[in-house]
Amino acid sequence: MSEQQPQEPETVSGQPCTFCNTNNLTLMQHKVEVPYFGNVLVFSMTCSECKYHKSDVEALEHKEPAKYTLEITTQEDLKIRVVRSSEAEIKIPHMITITPGEGANGYVTNVEGILNRVKHVIEQTRESEEDEEAKDKAKNMLKKLQKVIWGQEKLTMILEDPTGNSAIVSEKAVIVKMKGKKENKTEE
Repeated sequence: MSEQQPQEPETVSGQPCTFCNTNNLTLMQHKVEVPYFGNVLVFSMTCSECKYHKSDVEALEHKEPAKYTLEITTQEDLKIRVVRSSEAEIKIPHMITITPGEGANGYVTNVEGILNRVKHVIEQTRESEEDEEAKDKAKNMLKKLQKVIWGQEKLTMILEDPTGNSAIVSEKAVIVKMKGKKENKTEE
């Protein structure tokens, strides 16, 4: 399956922003084909006045709720495609959990993109932290992430999405179908 260029986004400007009550909200949506996952609709809202931003990803084909587990063992694994909807939770055990919520955004990236987002969150936390023990813990997490990026250490990443609109697109990913609280292991 070859990767196609995304179509030009449909854009509607001058919409009312519910946060600052100006007509400066721009709505965008476009369809993108993600190899081995299918077509997704990527949409966003951005206000040029108050800088509000929200984006999400939705699979155009029906997908089942699933949990993906990926062992990151090589630098090549950093290139693995990740589709994350705003409803998905990303976990890196013993390090961080990125939870869904009102401020959560959906996006299409790769494993390295996820790790860079995690690094940014940990760096911000470290800078605002006053407790030296917490600063040291953050420093150690950042060292581990850098070693993973250099291919010197392994790391587990888990992505869970009850809507089925997310995926780790790799044969290395272990996929478990989610049905409410129950999970059924499957191979892909």
